[in-house]
Amino acid sequence: MDLFVQISIIIVIAALVAVFARSLRQPLIIGYIITGLLVGPYLFNLIQDAEVINVFSEIGIALLLFIVGLGLNPKLIREVGSISLITGVGQVIFTSLFGVVIAQLLGFSFVNALYIATALTFSSTIIIVKLLSDKGDMQKLYGKIALGFLLVQDIVATIILISVSALAGGGNVSSLIGGIIVQGLALIVLAIFVSAYILPPLSAFFARSQEFLFLFAIAWGFGWATLFYLFGFSVEIGALIAGVTLSVSPYAVEISAKMRPLRDFFIILFFILLGSKMAVGGWTAMLLPATVFSLFVLIGNPLIVMALMGVLGYNKRTGFLAGLTVAQISEFSLILIILGVKMGHLSENILSLVTLVGLITIAGSTYFIMYAERLYSCVAPLLSIFERKKTKPETAARQNYDIILFGHNRIGYDFIGAFKKIKKNFLVIDFDPRIIRYLEDKDIPRLYGDASDSEFLDELPLSKIKLVISTIPDFATNLLLIKKIRPNNKKTVIMVISHNISEAEKLYAAGASYVILPHFLGGNFASGLITKYGLDPKKYSREKTSHLKYLAQRKLIGHEHPARTV
Repeated sequence: MDLFVQISIIIVIAALVAVFARSLRQPLIIGYIITGLLVGPYLFNLIQDAEVINVFSEIGIALLLFIVGLGLNPKLIREVGSISLITGVGQVIFTSLFGVVIAQLLGFSFVNALYIATALTFSSTIIIVKLLSDKGDMQKLYGKIALGFLLVQDIVATIILISVSALAGGGNVSSLIGGIIVQGLALIVLAIFVSAYILPPLSAFFARSQEFLFLFAIAWGFGWATLFYLFGFSVEIGALIAGVTLSVSPYAVEISAKMRPLRDFFIILFFILLGSKMAVGGWTAMLLPATVFSLFVLIGNPLIVMALMGVLGYNKRTGFLAGLTVAQISEFSLILIILGVKMGHLSENILSLVTLVGLITIAGSTYFIMYAERLYSCVAPLLSIFERKKTKPETAARQNYDIILFGHNRIGYDFIGAFKKIKKNFLVIDFDPRIIRYLEDKDIPRLYGDASDSEFLDELPLSKIKLVISTIPDFATNLLLIKKIRPNNKKTVIMVISHNISEAEKLYAAGASYVILPHFLGGNFASGLITKYGLDPKKYSREKTSHLKYLAQRKLIGHEHPARTV
C-alpha cells in the first residue's frame, strides 16, 4: 500500500474515532490509542510502514518537549528543581520496592518481579505533557513539579536501559554510565554557552521574517535533540533543553504558537503507533495480575508522590494533582520488557501483561487528570494526612501584567510614559525585531509576537489583563483580539485603532471600549490649541519648540508617519 494512502486512511479512521470519542465526552487521547488498536496487526493491519510512522511520532515527541521547554524559565526550574529530583528518585525507589513485593506475592519469579516492578516505576512524559498542555496547567506549580520529576524518571529509565543493554553485550556498566553522565554535563554546558552568547544575535536575525523564524526554531529544536540522541540520551531530553535555551528569548511565545499545529499532527501519530503496539495475545490469563498491578499504579504511585511532597512541605492539593500524573506506565516500560524478552529473561506472557497494564493505566490516568478537580473535591478530607501544618504556596511565582500594548511604533510610543506614570505593570508586544531590540536596550518588558496569530493570542493571559491597547491599524486583527478577550473578561478595557468610521462602529459593536481614530484626534487636538492659545504667536512658538523636540526623539528611534499607517 502506498505510504500516502496508508497514512491518509489511518488519519481518516482517527478522525472518525475522535468524533465518536468527543460525542461521548471522552479524551481524544483515548480515541487515538483505540485507533492504533484498530489499525494495528491484530485487527485491520493497516500499518505497513511502521518505521516511517515511528519517525513521524518521534518528530511529534520532539516538538512537544521543545514547546514545553519554551515555557520553562530557568528561574522556575531552580524553584522546582530540588523537589522534582527528590520526588522523581523517591518515587522510582519506593515503586520498585513495593512492586517487587507485590509481584512475588502473585507468584512471579524474582527476575520477572524485578523487571515488572521496574517497568511500573516509569510514567509517560509524553502523555502527561499533552494532557497538561490541553488543560492549560503547564504553568501551574504542580504542572512544573510533575514535569520535573517525569524528566528525572526519563533519565533514570535511560540509565537502566543502557545498563541492561550493556549487560546483554558484556560491557562495563559503571564506565558506560560514567561516560554518559560526563557527556550529558558537557552538552548542557555547551547549550548554556550557546544560548548566552550565540543565540541572541541569531534569533534576532531570523525574527525578521515569520517564516524564517519558524524554520530557525525547527532547526534549533531538532538539532539539539539529535545531538543529545547521538550522545546516548533520549530525543525528549535534547528537545526539552533546546526549548529551555530559547525560553529567555522574547521570541519564545511566538515560536511556541507557530509550533503547536505541527506538534498536534505528529503527536497524534505517536498515540496511534502506541496503540498499534499494544499486544493483545494471552490477556485472559493475565486479568488478575494485570488488575492488581494497574491498581497499584493508579492508586499506589500517586500516594507515594503525595507522601513525598507532603514531607517536603507542599499542601495536599498540589501533592494530589502532581500525584495523578504518575498513575500510568510509559513507553519506556514496554521497551524495557521487550529488551528483557530479547535477552531471554522474560516470556512473551510478561510482555502481554505489561501491555495490558499500560492500556488500563493510560486510560485510567487520562480520566484522572481530565477530572482532577472533581476528584480532589471528593477525596480532599481524606488527604490531610499528607499535609503539614505549614505548607508552601500553591502557585509558582510569575510575572503578572496589568496592561498589554500591541504595537510600540508611532502611536504606541506615547503610551509607555502613561503606563509609567500610573505605575502599572505592562508588557509591549511587537513583531518587529528592531523594536524588540530597542525595548530590550531600554529594559522595557517586551515580547515578540504577531497579534493576528490566534495560536499566539491563546498563549497570553488575556483573561487577567485589565487594559489592552492595540495600535495595529488592521481591522481583522483588532476584531480577532476583541473576540479573544471579551468572552472571558467583560471588565477588560480594550482600546484599538481604526482609520475608518464604519469599521470603528463594528469594533465598538464587537466589544471595544474605545476606538482611536488618529486623523480625527489630530484635528481635535489642533482645535484645542486654538481654544487654549487664541491668537498669541509666543504661545504657538513655545508649542513649536516642544513639538520639534518631541519629533526629534521619535525620528532618532526611526519613527515616521506614512500615509494610512500609525
